[in-house]
Amino acid sequence: MTGRGRSYRYVGPVGLKAAVRPGDGGRRIGSAADFVGWLVEQSAMELAEPFTFVVGVDGVLRLAPRRSEHVACAGGDMVLSAGEISFTREADRWSVSEISNQSTGYCPDVTSWAEVARALDAAELPRPSGFTHEVVFRRCPNCQERNIVREDDFVCVFCGSDLPAAWNVDPTT
Repeated sequence: MTGRGRSYRYVGPVGLKAAVRPGDGGRRIGSAADFVGWLVEQSAMELAEPFTFVVGVDGVLRLAPRRSEHVACAGGDMVLSAGEISFTREADRWSVSEISNQSTGYCPDVTSWAEVARALDAAELPRPSGFTHEVVFRRCPNCQERNIVREDDFVCVFCGSDLPAAWNVDPTT
């Protein structure tokens, strides 16, 4: 746990984390100038798709192409949140149009929104009031598989056991 909020350890496939090399990581977006500098490097086709994002334990937003793994975007480190993000141009500025906590490698709780909001505010990116698509992750206490809870059905899709109401994906926290 950091002084900010819960931090999330990578819980996805070991091979993906092992492939992360020093210097890997998404582009740090700590200010409006950082965002503009990153933006001019993106093609129109890339801007039409969502991007991978993480908020590092330092509270800074990091962006990478959509097909990037979250663990690579984070440089293999722990995060305060992770997911996918889309931008739209409104009048003379860019803003966040859609954002989710969809990251099966980190499985962040929906409560991680507060950290995302702080990072987006620091980068002066207008944003929605919360995730536009919330993903609820739980680990099955019986078979230990990670689950995405759909339609408030807290039942493990692998073994049929009940899933807990509270976030429990990382057994070390």
